[in-house]
Amino acid sequence: MQKKFLTNLSLLLFLNLLIKPFWVFGIDRTVQNLVGVESFGFYYIVFNFSFLFNILLDLGITNFNNRNIAQNHHLLSKHFSGILLMKLLLAFLYLAVTFLVAIWRYNPDQLKMLGILAFNQFLISFILYLRSNISGLLMFKTDSFLSVLDRMMMIIFCGILLWGHVTSTPFRIEWFVYSQTAAYVFTAVTALLIVVKKARFKRLNWNWPFFLMIMKQSAPFALLVLFMTSYNRLDTVMLGYLLDKSKGNEQAGIYASGFRLFDAVNMIAYLFSVLLIPVFSKMIKHKENIEHMVKLSFTMIITPAILIALGSFFYSEELMAMLYNAHLHASASVFQVLMGGFIAVSTTYIFGTLLTANGNLKELNIIACCGLIISFSCNFFFIPKYLAVGSAYASLITQFTTALVQVIVAVRVFKMKPNYRYLLTLFLYIIGVVLFNMLSREFPVHIPFIPQHLVWMGGFMIMVLASVLLAVLLRLLSVSALIRILKSER
Repeated sequence: MQKKFLTNLSLLLFLNLLIKPFWVFGIDRTVQNLVGVESFGFYYIVFNFSFLFNILLDLGITNFNNRNIAQNHHLLSKHFSGILLMKLLLAFLYLAVTFLVAIWRYNPDQLKMLGILAFNQFLISFILYLRSNISGLLMFKTDSFLSVLDRMMMIIFCGILLWGHVTSTPFRIEWFVYSQTAAYVFTAVTALLIVVKKARFKRLNWNWPFFLMIMKQSAPFALLVLFMTSYNRLDTVMLGYLLDKSKGNEQAGIYASGFRLFDAVNMIAYLFSVLLIPVFSKMIKHKENIEHMVKLSFTMIITPAILIALGSFFYSEELMAMLYNAHLHASASVFQVLMGGFIAVSTTYIFGTLLTANGNLKELNIIACCGLIISFSCNFFFIPKYLAVGSAYASLITQFTTALVQVIVAVRVFKMKPNYRYLLTLFLYIIGVVLFNMLSREFPVHIPFIPQHLVWMGGFMIMVLASVLLAVLLRLLSVSALIRILKSER
């Protein structure tokens, strides 16, 4: 199982590193620089609001289905027709609730934007459900290609609008949203054709007892997604609510600038949970020892997470100046705080996924509910005084609290013995990376082919290489161990 996990993770990482960085830095960033921070902030507030009720699109069906199909492949043909119809009916419920809440707050321009983004949310949810069937069947290669297909199509569509000289009109934020819609439709149709073939689908089939059974079994997953989505997307929505319109849009745009790099690395970290849910589910069902897999996956994600978070903290000003042309200091401050939370988020992708695969939904829901309360309270307190940076601090506090509790619960549930030597090794690695960052800034390295305004990159590159070498010396990264796993039969 370790071999299967590593080989498919390698493919998934390769495809995502090939496509998604260009989307984030080549397209998403370019759009913000073209339309301006306030216009992008307007879009970003509405975009995050569209997330708040997207649990109604799914009600936990996708997470339940992923775990269920991974353990019982034959259920795909039996369940697909009924769930497909349920997804369509839930889409109408989501749209109705979203607009009933938004109509009291948003103006006509915002409601128009919300309509398109809400439709996009349906498409995203539909794609994720279809992919849960594919990954549940352990078709990881197919799922890997689908994971980047939407971004690849967005790059093509947005690229034509940005650089294809198809119109003399300045680029508008609405075009950005339309491009996303077209890309999601293409991906959804592709995934649907694959799943229809595997499920031997013939027609939609409404079955009320089946509907109730699925709702009952997926309800804990639904509650978990609701809590987690709320506290992860609450920040910018509350910026729009607690500040006046112009200031709220501006601060949301600044938050989006700092969040973009966080979102980029988070996309990669998220891939671990995508692969680990079916892997953990199958191992738990067959009563296999999961400690080695937990340690392997956690080490693989936490080692780069520490390097990325600390490097981003020390080089935040330089990284923001390389990407944007306005509000650099404010964006850098937001970015510093958010990237600190990346360590916590990465931890959640391992231990939260493990608890999900084991069915510990009650514990996860309690943790997530507490996270929502913490996030709301911190945002309410920090935003009026510290603006976007205050919202970032709220996120940092929430992420570290929930991650720590998840680790404690997972250790108790699976009766894992704390590995103090391993924890000491991680601590030494953190100290080493901090020292490398401090030294690289104190004694910058000039590399001839790097332009003068990017001279800091020499020290940054040396810091990264030194940190990787330290990880190898501390045996956090072991090439020989990875080779042994890849050569093994299991």
